Amino acid sequence: MTRPSIFENNIKVAPILLRRSSAKTMAPKQPNSGLSVGLNKGHIVTKKELAPRPSNRKGKTSKRVHFARSLIREVAGFAPYEKRITELLKVGKDKRALKVAKRKLGTHKRAKKKREEMSSALRKMRAAGGGEKKK
Repeated sequence: MTRPSIFENNIKVAPILLRRSSAKTMAPKQPNSGLSVGLNKGHIVTKKELAPRPSNRKGKTSKRVHFARSLIREVAGFAPYEKRITELLKVGKDKRALKVAKRKLGTHKRAKKKREEMSSALRKMRAAGGGEKKK
């Protein structure tokens, strides 16, 4: 009698069995030697040059989208929570700024990105203003 596969019959599988180990990686494959035996066995062939796949562009903003977002930012300005983050960054409370951003945006990763975005905007404002101070 053969044993059923763990993937058949909707049997619940421990997550550890499905997890791939990313810690161990194999050594890069050596080029084929042209012999039919040995570690590098196989016929010698020239690799085919493949065109880049559309999935390689994932996450990159186009010129048009970048322009539209920058225009909206210029017209609408910052949201109230973004203004609060910039104020916290001005007084040097980076950790508090991160906490505020995390509370508003939901994840640590998004919060770090927003804090970096606000600090770069602050740097640009300081560079454009020439270090002006309020009296």
